[in-house]
Parts: sequence; C-alpha cells; structure tokens
Amino acid sequence: MMIARGDLAIEIGYQRLTEIQEEILWLCEAAHVPVIWATQVLESLVKNGTPSRGEMTDAAMAERAECVMLNKGPFIAEAIAILDNVLTRMEAHQLKKTPQLRALHSW
Repeated sequence: MMIARGDLAIEIGYQRLTEIQEEILWLCEAAHVPVIWATQVLESLVKNGTPSRGEMTDAAMAERAECVMLNKGPFIAEAIAILDNVLTRMEAHQLKKTPQLRALHSW
C-alpha cells in the first residue's frame, strides 16, 4: 500500500490526513501488508540541502512503514544518510508502542 499523502489530503481534507494515515498503517499492519510512505518526504533537503522542521518530524513518523520514497534531487545522498539516521533512532521509540484499532461499531 502506498500512502500518497498529497493525494490523500486532497480527497479527505488536511484536517483528517494524520488520522487516516494512522488508520491505514494500523490496518496494513494487522493484515501484514507492506506500506510505502511517500510524497515529498524530506523534499527541501533533497532539493536545497536543508530540511524543514516539519519534514524531519514527518520522516521520523515514516519509521512505521516498510519503505520510504524520496524524490530525486542534487542532495539525495545526504537525504538518504539523514533518513537512515532518523529512522534508526526512531526504531527504538516505536517498539514501545503497540497500535491498536479502536472498537468497531455496526450501529
């Protein structure tokens, strides 16, 4: 499953984007379906050599996916190194959490 967050935000609105991302991650984890975290991950870093604060947080949250997609740019090697460092650090933190789906109600 690829979570193309820009397209998803257009479809559902930016207000619900993070909530729906979580739902998709939880459902895919429960179904053992791999997830690709995509759309402008570390975009400023890849293009300009400096990431934004929001992009760093976004990249850290990508730890829960099986794959992260980066766009090409002049600083792609630096972006890969930084992404590897961030994901390695976040791995220890994510093991502390156990996401659970909320109760389903048929009414």
